[in-house]
Amino acid sequence: MRFRHPDGSTVHLAYCTNVHPAETLDGVLAQLRDHCEPVRRRLGRDRLGIGLWLARDAAHALVTDPSALRGLRTALEHRGLEVVTLNGFPYEGFGAEEVKYRVYQPDWADPERLAHTTDLARVLAQLLPDDVTEGSISTLPLAWRTAYDQERATAAHTALTTLAERLDALHELTGRSLRIGLEPEPGCTVETTRDALAPLTAIGHDRIGICVDTCHLATSFEDPHTALDALAQARVPIVKSQLSAALHAEHPHLPEVRAALAAFDEPRFLHQTRTLTAAGLRGTDDLGEALAGDALPDASPWRAHFHVPLHAAPAAPLTSTLPVLRAALTRLVGGPHPLTHHLEVETYTWQALPPELRPRARAQLVDGIAAELTLARDLLTDLSLKELP
Repeated sequence: MRFRHPDGSTVHLAYCTNVHPAETLDGVLAQLRDHCEPVRRRLGRDRLGIGLWLARDAAHALVTDPSALRGLRTALEHRGLEVVTLNGFPYEGFGAEEVKYRVYQPDWADPERLAHTTDLARVLAQLLPDDVTEGSISTLPLAWRTAYDQERATAAHTALTTLAERLDALHELTGRSLRIGLEPEPGCTVETTRDALAPLTAIGHDRIGICVDTCHLATSFEDPHTALDALAQARVPIVKSQLSAALHAEHPHLPEVRAALAAFDEPRFLHQTRTLTAAGLRGTDDLGEALAGDALPDASPWRAHFHVPLHAAPAAPLTSTLPVLRAALTRLVGGPHPLTHHLEVETYTWQALPPELRPRARAQLVDGIAAELTLARDLLTDLSLKELP
């Protein structure tokens, strides 16, 4: 979906296909047929943007087989879909029964991460619509915190600098300008937007910036205006923003609130949980750990890294951090000029919701994704952006 900003520029809205994980190119083509095109039709649009997730094997197949890449581009055009952004965070196995910590491997100190992201950039340069010259790729925020030392930090810095040089060369070759955004996430080396300032400033290249995920922003209790102002002041480019909402519990000391939270403690994904105390931010790596005894102070609200559907906040006594998303979006695209032109709805946890909230059929998932995109569209038009055909 495309929108015209009052300054005349185009803002792209997509939804991320990591909600339909597939490891192979055939699986990706099936996603387009079974999910993405039906979402577009459900919205009544001739064109729909998707934030494509390509696992390692699918990306490698595309970059080594020009005919396969042409086939994917043809399939996108045939189904009324367009790609201006990729989700390069998960490397593989995002559809596994247990993902948890594995989603952070390989990290930016490992050669495989640079190789994979280079493949993604080469693919995206060929998938961009003919009238679009700028693309974006989100990626993990360097590494998970526990195995990251100075040696690995130096290796990650070198890899990202090498990537920037490759993106420069790709621009010269194709005329397509691609940028990479580190996506701050709780528990990682770069947990907050503030944590991103030092490494990104050290790299000092406008092709390496930040991806602002509004669920992660909220989980870490960052104020959107303060965070985005600091990025602007440091001249860190906001490559893209993922529109998502976290799980919020206002009174986590109450038994009924803990019982409601326990329904979201599931075995597939990591749900980092945070609370803001007088002494600063406190947290656990997973929701179950927070619920076990007194691992996390409960005198103040808790927020958990669980991407809940934008249009359907959990029932009381829980809610979502949609107000944080609204505030961030106002600052991102509500000013005289957009701070980013790429927006992506990213609720990948539909099948991890409590059983009674999960879609039971493909059509229900299509309806849910369409409802999220409708809400995002309404937020954009409320900010005076005009939806384009």
